[in-house]
Amino acid sequence: MNSNLLSERLRWAIERKLAGSPDLKKIPQSQIAKAAGVSPSAAGYWFADTNGINAEQARKVGDFLGVDPIWLEKGEGSALPIESVLEMFPGSRRVVAVDDDSSDTYRIPFVKLKLRAGMTGFQAEPEMADGGTIGLAKTWVDRRGFTPSQLISMEVKGESMEPTFYEGDTIVINLADKKPTDNGVFAVNYDGESVVKRLSRDAGQWWLMSDNADQRRFYRRQCRGTECIIIGRVVRREGDHF
Repeated sequence: MNSNLLSERLRWAIERKLAGSPDLKKIPQSQIAKAAGVSPSAAGYWFADTNGINAEQARKVGDFLGVDPIWLEKGEGSALPIESVLEMFPGSRRVVAVDDDSSDTYRIPFVKLKLRAGMTGFQAEPEMADGGTIGLAKTWVDRRGFTPSQLISMEVKGESMEPTFYEGDTIVINLADKKPTDNGVFAVNYDGESVVKRLSRDAGQWWLMSDNADQRRFYRRQCRGTECIIIGRVVRREGDHF
C-alpha cells in the first residue's frame, strides 16, 4: 500500500494492526501520540495532513504499528518490514545477493516457498528448487535500479496467468515496489492466500485479474483493504515457453 498522504498511511497501518489483533477494538490518536512521544494535538496534525512526521517519530510509530518507518515517513518503499513480509510465507527466508569480483551476476536464491499463481484456494508450499539460486546479470539489475536484497525468485504454479506465465516458470518479484499500477502484475497476499495477478483499475476500484482466457474459472476479484495486500511487483519471468 502506497499513498502520498501521511494520514492514509497511518490509517492503513492502524487498520492492519487491528485486523491482526482481535482483542483490539480501536487505536485512538492519543495512543499514536504516546507511542511517538508527542502531544495528541501534534498527532492530530498528522491525521489532518497539516504537518509531516520526522524520522524519529516515524521509527517509534512504525515500531508500534508494525510498519516500515521510511514508508511511514515518506511513502517510499515497502509498507511492511522485510521480516513481516517473509512471515506471511512460512519457510521463506531473506534473499542475499552473492557478489564477488569474478562474477557478473547476482545470485538470487529461491525462497523456500513456492508461490502459486492460480485460483483462490491455492496455497504456497515451502520447497527449495534444484540448485537453490538463479543468476541475474548485474547490468540488468543495476540498470533498473533494483536492490538485489529486495528481489525474490519463486516458481509459478497453476494456470490462471497463462499465457503470460506457465506452471514451472520462475518469476522474480521486487518487494520494494508495491504501488498499484493499472495492468501491472503483482504477487498478492489475498485474504491469506498467495496469488500472482494483474491489477486493473475499473470504476474507481482495483481488481485482481487473471490472464487466462477462461474467465469463468479465473474470474476477477476486488482488491481492497487488508484482505488484499500487495507483496511486490513481478519484474521478470524465466521459462521454457516461447
